[in-house]
Amino acid sequence: MSAATTPAPAPAAAPLDVALDPPLDAALEDALLACWVDVSNAGGAVGFVPPVTADDVRPTAAKVLGRLSARGGPDHLLVARDGAGAVAGWLVLEDREHRLTGHWRTLKRVQVHPSRQGTGVGGLLLRAAEDAARTLGLEALHLTVRGGTGTEAFYARHGYVEVGRVPRALRVAAGDDRDEVYMVRSL
Repeated sequence: MSAATTPAPAPAAAPLDVALDPPLDAALEDALLACWVDVSNAGGAVGFVPPVTADDVRPTAAKVLGRLSARGGPDHLLVARDGAGAVAGWLVLEDREHRLTGHWRTLKRVQVHPSRQGTGVGGLLLRAAEDAARTLGLEALHLTVRGGTGTEAFYARHGYVEVGRVPRALRVAAGDDRDEVYMVRSL
């Protein structure tokens, strides 16, 4: 007679710390770049189509990181890290630097490391972005997503509403054009 086995419960995810505008040293830059490469190669819609290398992403990363408040720029970085300091996800609150849009920001480069997908990191980052935006006195957050990835439903669950769509605006490969979807969350 065989004994019935009960699967062991999945281990609880390690608690994460989300920091707004952490010091931007070489180690953090490297970790953000590595996360970006891993997310891109896992099919994440963060500006690249796989396969990519760190050398492919580095020029774009340098531009993004160069605009951060830690470097005197207008944008803010949110980074989720586990207890060991590993980057679980990150995003940028981008300022368009225009007086007519000063009451809102755009979420850019929202990404969760593939090893942390489905563990709540994305929702944690979005809540932290909302908290940061409120602290900055903002009224809304805006983002765009690549159609066909299923991310619209994720953002909708977090209070974002689709407000527009540009058909076939993004060409990810020959014969594979995707909509660019505009979403907004009022605070």
